[in-house]
Amino acid sequence: MKITTYTTRLDGDRITGLVKESAKNYEGSRIMDSPESAAAIFESVFDLSNRTQELFCMAALGGGREVKGVFEITRGTLTSSLVHPREVFAPAMLAGAASIIVVHNHPSGFLNISEQDREVSRTIKQAGELLGIRLDDHLVIGADGSFASAM
Repeated sequence: MKITTYTTRLDGDRITGLVKESAKNYEGSRIMDSPESAAAIFESVFDLSNRTQELFCMAALGGGREVKGVFEITRGTLTSSLVHPREVFAPAMLAGAASIIVVHNHPSGFLNISEQDREVSRTIKQAGELLGIRLDDHLVIGADGSFASAM
């Protein structure tokens, strides 16, 4: 099975569209039906536990929680990344997502969930409720693929 990563780009008329970046073979299920399956797919695609910068990523899911595409939303510094619901939901809407799962890594390897992490979860959840796209989870990836939920 392939997991496809996409990005958004402006075309000649300055209209946002999805552009396929890559497709990676993935041996497991394409269904994100648990935090474990979500963490495994994100780790396989983005190698989050070995990054030196925070990456904030999103998976757009269909009605059966199948992965429609995965996206790197922002790339930050060693200790933070800037996240806004606009950048999370624009590609989710273009992909026709019923729900999303977001994830970011902690380059320190520690799974200490900060109040800022929880606030990002609340903000994205509220925005998703307005748009009709449910936030299923917000995972933080630490060392060796370990993870915790920020919700």
